[in-house]
Amino acid sequence: MTLSKQYTEFEQARCECFKLLAACFYQPGKDALLEEKTLEGLSGLLRRVCPEAALSASTMRDALLKYSNEELLIEYAKLFVGPFELKAAPYGSVYLDDGRKIMGDSTLEVTKIYKEEGLALDENFKELPDHIAAELEFMYYLAYQEVEALEKNDTEKAAHFLNRQEYFLRTFLGRWVAPFCEKIKQGTENEFYQALADCLAMFITKTNFSDAMPEELKAGLAQA
Repeated sequence: MTLSKQYTEFEQARCECFKLLAACFYQPGKDALLEEKTLEGLSGLLRRVCPEAALSASTMRDALLKYSNEELLIEYAKLFVGPFELKAAPYGSVYLDDGRKIMGDSTLEVTKIYKEEGLALDENFKELPDHIAAELEFMYYLAYQEVEALEKNDTEKAAHFLNRQEYFLRTFLGRWVAPFCEKIKQGTENEFYQALADCLAMFITKTNFSDAMPEELKAGLAQA
């Protein structure tokens, strides 16, 4: 197996982690998470790309079995929905903009970046553009595009999407995930959501775009 092949498979696994973590921040459906083996898949992928977060993913899977759908829904609402004060507001602008307000300047910047990549929020998505699930899915999209380019040996295109991932993490998602996850841990004793907070924080913190990167891609990234 060549280094380039190893890197492509590593990036494919990292890509899927963004997708599966995003799924955990939608209104919970215990049966769906179990039937689709979302958490088992996440745990397996993380063992390869971020071992530090894999244990938390396994804890999430075990904790999910302890709670009913109703218990999970109640805790989800308390943390992320309301109707009163949110214990862990899932919007980037609350952490990035002055005044801890939603739909702030950073929200508009995130929307602009989505548009630059030719994307718009699905009409069935009723949340704001900087909701944690939306930003994780955007990272999944960028990583998916990178992997497709790698599979076609298009290093210029792969470097573009890798550069966009780095920029988005550095400027937006990576700046507010840690305080958001800390709010989750402060706001609940639910073991599933506590483990989810640990898993997400560790995965984002440990994301390293230079892991096993082929030299030809490094050269393309330097020029991007």
